[in-house]
Amino acid sequence: MIYLFKQTVSNLFSGYFSVVMATGALSIALHLLDMHAIAHVLLHVNTAAYLILWILTILRLTYYFPRVIEDLTSHSNGPGFFTLVAGTCVFGSQLIIIAENYQLASYLWGLGIILWLTIMYVFFTAVTIRKNKPALSEGINGAWLIAAVATQSISILGTLLSDRVTSGQEILLFITLCMFLLGCMLYLNIITLIFYRFTFLELKHAALTPPYWINMGAVAITTLAGSTLLLHADNWPLLVELTPFIKGFTLFFWITGTWWIPLLFILMIWRHIYHRYPLKYDPQFWGMAFPLAMYTTSTFQLSKALQLPFLVIIPRFMVFVAIAAWLAVFFGMLHHLYSCLKRYPLMK
Repeated sequence: MIYLFKQTVSNLFSGYFSVVMATGALSIALHLLDMHAIAHVLLHVNTAAYLILWILTILRLTYYFPRVIEDLTSHSNGPGFFTLVAGTCVFGSQLIIIAENYQLASYLWGLGIILWLTIMYVFFTAVTIRKNKPALSEGINGAWLIAAVATQSISILGTLLSDRVTSGQEILLFITLCMFLLGCMLYLNIITLIFYRFTFLELKHAALTPPYWINMGAVAITTLAGSTLLLHADNWPLLVELTPFIKGFTLFFWITGTWWIPLLFILMIWRHIYHRYPLKYDPQFWGMAFPLAMYTTSTFQLSKALQLPFLVIIPRFMVFVAIAAWLAVFFGMLHHLYSCLKRYPLMK
């Protein structure tokens, strides 16, 4: 058991906070669709998951710091650390929307900004100045877009917090507007490289990992960030002036995310059914559960922001797809943990 625990801490997947992202996004979606009881259950599940993951992360930082730095400065593993930012801010948004806990959410927003500054500049500096860089086909994947997801998560939580700010509200909304635009820039830059890899470089079915679902998840959370700004536009005159621009840009990202969904399902069928690639639990599958839940949430909020009630039909259907995906990954994780415990019983 001790050996298993040490192995878990030492080899902790850098993107494991995607569990918190997926659970938080699904909980918010359920709350918006009036499924309040399940939403509250998922809030408690997410609280436990967030605390456990932070304990494991702190232990890894304490005892395996060189491994952490090696992963953080890696082209392949580094982007996963942005889930610490996104998970923290999505959890903060969940606390506001479901529990109306603004105080704790404000602390999480501050923590999210510190994590964002640290991870953003350490990672991008490291991959920029590295001498021996991997080829594009090996160095980039959908996980890179979590940088955009993390940025948008800060925008969303900050905008939600603006309702309770008495002084400095304009400054807060200015920051969240800038983060929204920065997240848009990061998505457009990174997705260009990913789309080039998809269409002009060989993509083996084994390389089509679940994080490619972030291709859709990143624009889904961008849609939510834009919609949240629109729904709070009355709090700042500049947002009112920018409303036509934000509406167009937000709709642009929503339709981009919608376009990705059928293609990603087709590619998943191509990987797992046509090529019979084994479908077994991998922590990266949380990178598929999150986008489906976030698309549900963002579409619902977009329908309110653009006053298009017919769009609500989509989240009322997609929420069940998101629930199915979350349950499949969650029970896959439990089965994986059970298998590990059987392999390393208590006496070991």
